[in-house]
Amino acid sequence: MSMVLLGAAIAALLLLRVPVAFALLGPCLTYVSFEGYSAGLSVRQATEAVNSFPLLAVPLFILLGVVANHAGIADRLFDFALAAIGRVRGSLGYVNIGVSLGFSWMSGSALADAAGLGKVEVPAMTRNGYPPRFAVGISAASSLLGPVMPPSIPAVVYAGIAGVSTGALFAASVTPAFLMAMGLAAAVYFLLRRRSDLRGEPFSWEVLRRTGVRVIGPLGAPVIILGGILGGWFTPTEAAAVGAAYVLVLGAAYRRITWRDLFPIAKETAATTASITLIVGASGLLAWILARERVPQHISETMLGLTDNALVFLLLVNVLMILLGAILEGISVLVITVPILLPIAAEFGVDPMHFGVIIIMNLMIGLLTPPIGAVLYVMSPVAKVPVHEVFRGTLPFLLPLLIVLMLVTFIPGIVTFLPRLLGL
Repeated sequence: MSMVLLGAAIAALLLLRVPVAFALLGPCLTYVSFEGYSAGLSVRQATEAVNSFPLLAVPLFILLGVVANHAGIADRLFDFALAAIGRVRGSLGYVNIGVSLGFSWMSGSALADAAGLGKVEVPAMTRNGYPPRFAVGISAASSLLGPVMPPSIPAVVYAGIAGVSTGALFAASVTPAFLMAMGLAAAVYFLLRRRSDLRGEPFSWEVLRRTGVRVIGPLGAPVIILGGILGGWFTPTEAAAVGAAYVLVLGAAYRRITWRDLFPIAKETAATTASITLIVGASGLLAWILARERVPQHISETMLGLTDNALVFLLLVNVLMILLGAILEGISVLVITVPILLPIAAEFGVDPMHFGVIIIMNLMIGLLTPPIGAVLYVMSPVAKVPVHEVFRGTLPFLLPLLIVLMLVTFIPGIVTFLPRLLGL
């Protein structure tokens, strides 16, 4: 079975909206069968892909995000941000970004951010006179902060594949995430600069104090998680476990999580983890097939033949990753492409952490890009608007995200200075 047929079969299944894991697994199993290999080989290659110690952190970070959603932490962050800047013109746009930034310290998933925060933010914005398209656009765009700002599930997966320090990659992602937030805030200012009617309630020290007290507990989560990892007290897996336990206690103290909620939380966590594990396993089998057919070597030779300039190589990677991120699930793209592209990046002298942040940012932008763009499909039922309307709403916010991506691509110091400062 040729690679052309394999690729065509995978593409056809994806266009038919077959779940990504099965769209990869079906053609790969057919290839293995045609080549005369046993089914046991397929199982071994798939299980070896998920048999990684760093990947143990993934289900725990998923649990952390699910518990944070159930604990009502998003509501508390939203109320505090609104009390702080509610009088500013277009305040709910900035609040939207700020809440996503704050919630990203506890959730490493754009989909969890979009689903959890979107239910709070979009109705609040439309009730206060914001255009529905703007409300859904900024909510979708700001959800991308979650997988870039640590703790990040894609960063954990990349670190496991690339063999780099998860803590160092977390530190490397902080500045790009803040730049993304600043770029989105600039877009909000530009789009709403003439809407003087979009102001909230007058500022009140009493309301700020009351809402501020309510976020003291949730703000302890990022201190425990990132402080523990960067301080060398916890591994990322241990930090995720401690963070999930901390947020679970908070939810119980706030009376938002009871014994009855534990089963739905476990069920949601297990379903999301199983989905990611299936994708990683199927991608691992595809990666073995690509290696057997010497696809990485062919791609490497082609890229090295096209250019000997590292920046041109990174621009080509940007285009490739955004296209792949628009049609494939991000974790599967990481598992398939990193083993191919990372050695090429090393030949160009690109720092592996710099390369990892670039890839993750590209894949997150791909989440807002048709035809697959998962965040578009999550926001559609949340906002009760068609998918194409969600995409039209996100278009103005793609420009600042792409500008930040270019800055990170051309200025490696944006990524590398914080890990070096912390000695990671």
